[in-house]
Amino acid sequence: MTHILLVEDDPAIAMSLKVTCKREGWQMTWLDNASSVLPMLHSHEAQDLSAIIMDVGLPDGDGLSLCQQIRHTPDIDALKDLPIVFLTARSDEVDRILGLEMGGDDYCAKPFSPRELVARLKAIWRREQLIQQSGSHIINSNDSTDNTSSNNLSGQALTFENQSGVWHYQPLNYSLTWQEQKLELSNTERKILLTLLQAPNQVFSREQLLNAVSDYPDHRLARTIDSHIKSIRKQLATVDTSIEVIHTHRGLGYALCPA
Repeated sequence: MTHILLVEDDPAIAMSLKVTCKREGWQMTWLDNASSVLPMLHSHEAQDLSAIIMDVGLPDGDGLSLCQQIRHTPDIDALKDLPIVFLTARSDEVDRILGLEMGGDDYCAKPFSPRELVARLKAIWRREQLIQQSGSHIINSNDSTDNTSSNNLSGQALTFENQSGVWHYQPLNYSLTWQEQKLELSNTERKILLTLLQAPNQVFSREQLLNAVSDYPDHRLARTIDSHIKSIRKQLATVDTSIEVIHTHRGLGYALCPA
């Protein structure tokens, strides 16, 4: 059964979402404070979690910092890629960008429709399922053939080979490695990098990358891609500083090097 963790201090919102989850046939665990989240994630109950819905403003903390803790706490490593959707009363673009940069997968601004939130969760799971269903395929950066056929296979790892080296993606644990080093990336960052790897000769605009990683792209947030690319480059630099993996094409977007 689909199991959702809701972290929200407003009982009215919690009850509304509980009814919606029940209609979907989902189980929901509700916590009304930040301090209870990590203990719950360490418990046996967390093993079957499918996603976390988290309010940004909590009485004893904030959802943004809590998200970072979840993404970077070693002893709950198995849950660090769990989809996180923020609930926020903040309408400012900077706050929404910050939420995505902290490791969130999506957000809903209050007031929101529970049906929209359900649709956003299903969209996230659908994208993850498509990645998991990608088959084993070696892609050469000089190969101009259509690589979409790899999506017809299932259950195996992806291997990409280009001038920057060899990359391995394991869909079972969402692990992406480069030069045999595991990259510590958020869900969005991993999807951006996989998008670039699967089309090594293509220059992607910011809007195209948003469309590739989200079923609900907001073009006003196109500059979040810049922040994610910066974070990806920082992580790549921990492995090798001598190789430029992602090239910026001014006025156009991003591509693998060389494009």
